[in-house]
Amino acid sequence: MNASVLPGEQPAASLSGKELAATIRAQCAADAAELSASATPPRLVVVVATDDGSSVSYVRSIAKAAEKADIRCDIVDLGADAPEQLIADTLTALSDDDTVHGIILQTPLPAGLELQRLAAAIDPAKDVDGANPASLGFLAAGQPAFAPATAEAVIALLDHHGVEVAGKHTVVVGRSTVVGIPLSHLLLARNATVTVCHSRTPVLATHTTRGDVVVVAVGRPGLVTAEDVANGAVVVDVGTNVTDSGKLVGDVDADKVALKAGALTPVPGGVGPVTTALLLRHTITAAQATRVRVAG
Repeated sequence: MNASVLPGEQPAASLSGKELAATIRAQCAADAAELSASATPPRLVVVVATDDGSSVSYVRSIAKAAEKADIRCDIVDLGADAPEQLIADTLTALSDDDTVHGIILQTPLPAGLELQRLAAAIDPAKDVDGANPASLGFLAAGQPAFAPATAEAVIALLDHHGVEVAGKHTVVVGRSTVVGIPLSHLLLARNATVTVCHSRTPVLATHTTRGDVVVVAVGRPGLVTAEDVANGAVVVDVGTNVTDSGKLVGDVDADKVALKAGALTPVPGGVGPVTTALLLRHTITAAQATRVRVAG
């Protein structure tokens, strides 16, 4: 992709994720049929301990996508006040269940509970959203592991649209273990030069305006404006925020940034659909690995 568009020449190209997500889901459906025929029907389990509306909606979208791909998806709702031990025991039992290939622990968790501590109970071989700290360690070391699906979705989306990151200066805004940190490792593995910004970065624009590619994953609507990006930069908006009027928006001031950037992901319809599709892809991969072990 040519990211040298000057402001005012034309709006930023849209880095939609819908087509890519559809392609991934179609391949998952074909692979799921093959697995089922060989007595290894893929199965994903989502453990929920929240009544957060957006999370409930997200889990529902995962289940719907799994159904379309012929992947069994079970939702285990432990309740918004579930104690830590119950969640840990549930994850351990699912990890020990040979019929389960993928496990997701949905957030947010009940007050006072830490995702990483609980996610450590998920078998890394079934950790399809890369939540276990061991998975992040493997990823950082360049060893086989499931990356958090949202972080991987950014890479997949850039690949799909022909955006090369090797040798490019890529700025990641946000350092969560869900997106920012794993994404930085994935980008480094692609030979990008990576700068990670966060809440203690004093002047954000000092770094983001130098980025050929800027990825924003903070959860703060309008955080990145047109003044924060370079002419023709590729901007990936990972944020999903619901406004008071119920509209879903990202972390980027999309209307203004679109007039300056060379390319921009839409919200919704950008990273989100690819993330869901990759969770299915990871489940298929885990099921295929199980079939190989059983056959061996």
